[in-house]
Amino acid sequence: MTESARLEYMEVALKEARSAFDRGEVPVGAVLVTSDGTVFSDSNRTREMGKPWAHAEHLVIDQACNAMGDWRLSGASLFTTLEPCVMCAGLVLLTRISLVVYGAWDKRFGAFGSVADLEAMPHLNHYPRVLGGVLADESSRLLKEFFRNHR
Repeated sequence: MTESARLEYMEVALKEARSAFDRGEVPVGAVLVTSDGTVFSDSNRTREMGKPWAHAEHLVIDQACNAMGDWRLSGASLFTTLEPCVMCAGLVLLTRISLVVYGAWDKRFGAFGSVADLEAMPHLNHYPRVLGGVLADESSRLLKEFFRNHR
């Protein structure tokens, strides 16, 4: 995947994050692109759905699995504005997503290097390629503004 395509999908993820911000949700957006080019996008909906697992990444992974009729998403790419937490990183590993691109690092819950590094766990049968820091400033700025306004 080209750098321009990665940036394009991250821009869509940022648009989703802004939508979450406007709805009073923690502003995280995600885009999942399957191996056949099908695109799924969503944002955090934990407050809206009253579900602690309704993270943007979880929602797009679920949408893709339902649409594809399979729990395996080999060849898929996940773009998210915030480093995935342990729950979402676990879903990435279990569904065999091939590439994870994220914006801001999550120093509280990040599971691809910040707090934990699921990539470093031995004996797994799948390890995605991970690129962090893509459009990090924009992603971080939105999160900081949200928490400044809600504290």
